[in-house]
Amino acid sequence: MEFQWLKTFIVAAETTNFRKASEKLIISQPSVTVHIRLLEEYLGTKLFDRMKNRVTLTDTGKLFYIEAKQLVEQMEKSVNRIHTYAQGFRKNWTIAISPLMAETILPYILRTFMESHPEVEISIRVEESDSIEQLVDNGDVHLGISALDAKFKNIESIRMYEDPILFVVSPDIYDEESGPPIDASEVLQKDYVFTHHHPVYWDNLLNKLNKHVNHIRTMKVTQAHIVKRFVQEGLGVSFLPHSIVKRELIEGRLMQPYFDLVKLPTVSTYILVKKKGELEKEFIHLISQYYFG
Repeated sequence: MEFQWLKTFIVAAETTNFRKASEKLIISQPSVTVHIRLLEEYLGTKLFDRMKNRVTLTDTGKLFYIEAKQLVEQMEKSVNRIHTYAQGFRKNWTIAISPLMAETILPYILRTFMESHPEVEISIRVEESDSIEQLVDNGDVHLGISALDAKFKNIESIRMYEDPILFVVSPDIYDEESGPPIDASEVLQKDYVFTHHHPVYWDNLLNKLNKHVNHIRTMKVTQAHIVKRFVQEGLGVSFLPHSIVKRELIEGRLMQPYFDLVKLPTVSTYILVKKKGELEKEFIHLISQYYFG
């Protein structure tokens, strides 16, 4: 049984049209017909019912579609492993990290870790915090970096650092020292507040703000790096963790006005791990040495 027969069968089963299958596979339509006929002869059963220009899967074809998908996926995984081995990698290691942390702590940590382990093929999965623990528990990733603490008893949670939440706005035409003070209440009434780019503090913070400021206009933007850009462009304001805006504050691309309407929260970042091997231990140690201030 040829590998290409399986790939042709899968595409034909999904399109239920040999002409469309040929276009997707970039082969001729007669080649599709030949591949299917040879596969049916090999299996000794019909996979399609032909009706003029349309084909439909037989019951056997529907069953074999599932098997064919698994066979092709397994073959592709095996080929990828061989290619990886040939490139000098001897181990696969996967981490999941929330978008909030991916652009701040990951580049430095990853560069150092890769230099120490050239034999390890590292895969990064950028996932929302509420799904990372399950990925760790399932064994889909070796380690997770999340904005949420662990809930499962068999998952170890290690607090990496605490992060104060800051009120940030677009740079004003006056600098913070010589310009007039910014009235946070006026800004919150006038501008959109970008919310829900962090899974922990928003609902509680909005409840507190609404007791002090009338008619706050909010806009949900779930990615923190998008919020930063929107604020820089003067589209609105927000409350963001210090670690992801500190560079913009230093470079003057964002401003942090004085804010005393409510006490702003502090959030934590956690490493989630199920089994601590040598790579996990080293990665955790490396992060523990990083200064997040």
